[in-house]
Amino acid sequence: MTTAAVSGPQINVAETLAALAKRYPAALVQAQLNGIPRNAFHVELVRKLVQRDDAVIADIGGGLCVFSPACAALGMTVTLVDDFADQVNQSGSGANALSLHRELGVHVEACDATLGLTLPRDHFDAITCFDSMEHWHNSPKTLFHGLIESLRSGGWFILSVPNCVNLRKRITVPFGFGKWSPMSMWYGEPVFRGHVREPDVDDLRYIAADLGLKDVKVFGRNWLGLSHPILRPVMPLIDAVLRLRPSLCANIYLAGRKP
Repeated sequence: MTTAAVSGPQINVAETLAALAKRYPAALVQAQLNGIPRNAFHVELVRKLVQRDDAVIADIGGGLCVFSPACAALGMTVTLVDDFADQVNQSGSGANALSLHRELGVHVEACDATLGLTLPRDHFDAITCFDSMEHWHNSPKTLFHGLIESLRSGGWFILSVPNCVNLRKRITVPFGFGKWSPMSMWYGEPVFRGHVREPDVDDLRYIAADLGLKDVKVFGRNWLGLSHPILRPVMPLIDAVLRLRPSLCANIYLAGRKP
């Protein structure tokens, strides 16, 4: 899966993301800068699949991530749906955390999408959900079918999740390591917002079949190693090799079109 931009003037997506990240509240800037490689991939993925600079998209569970304001800054019409109730989104956010989103025209729906979401039918060119589904306590099935109805014919549904059986876990679990969440996160907090269920490649294909998607693509990336001081220098090589087997990658993606 390549990440080439659509035809037309070349845009440096990473530079756009960096400039926007620095406009966040001070407590959130570094986290946004650290996520630039992943979010640049996500922005370019949407641009490549949709092939329209003025795409209409919805991002489900995107939180305070710079992805949605970056898409808006690049000319897309963006709706962001999130309840903003998890610790990451609440930490250091303050009242102005979404001011950049709103300044750039991002329409924010503050709600738990899994409890009911109404979006216009046949409206969006792409609907994305990056690294959110694994946190949901309710089944995503009803929500996902509703999202497909909100896509235009030929529109793209794009989902990413951590892989429950990636290479690292296959190595570490036999030695007693690799639990999904710390005990304190589940036992000590009033509401658990950690990983409820991490899928694998077969699960993504199951979802694609259930949604009736066509032109389905399942592929992998490995983002976590980029922040590891020991792995960082060799991560590009490791990532390139693991991409040949998405089932071994740390992060797995599903992209498919509405018929």
